[in-house]
Amino acid sequence: MTDQAPAQYAGPQRVLSGVQPSGALHLGNYLGALVKFARLQHEIDTFIFVADMHAITVWQDPALLANQTREIAAAYLAAGLDPAKATIFPQSAVPEHAELAWVFNCVARLGWLDKMTQFKEKSGKHKERSSVGLYTYPVLQAADILIYKSTHVPVGEDQKQHLELARNIAQKFNHDFDAPGYFPLPEPLIQGPGARIMSLRDGLAKMSKSDPSDLSRINLTDDADAIAAKVRKAKSDPNPLPETVDELKDRPEADNLVGIYAALSGVTKEAVLADFGGQGFGAFKPALADLAVASLGPVSEAMRRYLADPAEIDRILAAGAHKARDAAAPTVAEVKKMVGFWGA
Repeated sequence: MTDQAPAQYAGPQRVLSGVQPSGALHLGNYLGALVKFARLQHEIDTFIFVADMHAITVWQDPALLANQTREIAAAYLAAGLDPAKATIFPQSAVPEHAELAWVFNCVARLGWLDKMTQFKEKSGKHKERSSVGLYTYPVLQAADILIYKSTHVPVGEDQKQHLELARNIAQKFNHDFDAPGYFPLPEPLIQGPGARIMSLRDGLAKMSKSDPSDLSRINLTDDADAIAAKVRKAKSDPNPLPETVDELKDRPEADNLVGIYAALSGVTKEAVLADFGGQGFGAFKPALADLAVASLGPVSEAMRRYLADPAEIDRILAAGAHKARDAAAPTVAEVKKMVGFWGA
């Protein structure tokens, strides 16, 4: 569908992204998403949400979900998101997301969803036991993006296919309802350094909050001692660091640690190797530990401070939800009228 030349969207530029409240955030989330969100708020109108509706596509303990939502919000704030600049809100507090998702369920084609590889990966061998929500959540994701007329979405490799689906839905809606350029075709903001941080125990596995080993990740709630200890215990190899990035290709653990240093310090891997090439991990790990503590220590402290005041987090989320609804409601009202709903 997107091979055609669509009418250009003429509205303002806006970015949207979100994180599911399904577990503690870690260094990979921080470098791959949160620091980028904080930077974007100074460059473009920014909407950042807690994706609690997406979270329940798999079982979540209802007794924990609200606090997990607050924890994600605390991480946003600790990473530098400013509620005066960015709209920060829980997805479920803006019912317009679900309303638009239903219309989009009727625009999207079954064949498009059948091609979504992430459902196949998450459902495994027993897809008939998966929720319908897990199957259709890329459509809700399209609604998340398009309800705010978002023009840009930060994405990693695993979300590119879903963004393409959002573009297809936008283009088909615009065509079907004779509304050229109504919805933008959102563009990806490809994440740069730090977008893919690997496990500290296995350089071939992505850092994950679901890994049973806490030593595999640096949590945003870890204190300075825990951060330093995890860096010291990170898996490496017996060889000195090489002089060139090409020589890291067959050394996943070394490549990961160099990549973490580069992302935390805002330099390239080449620059890191220019300083540490030829040295062993006995010299590099202490330097990385000091950098990680200096970079993440203030974030961890701020996050613990926010979590100690849940009422303030709730106030920020409620204000963000009100602002988000103000932006979303006109879109839903216009869509209802275009679709032909009674009273619209």
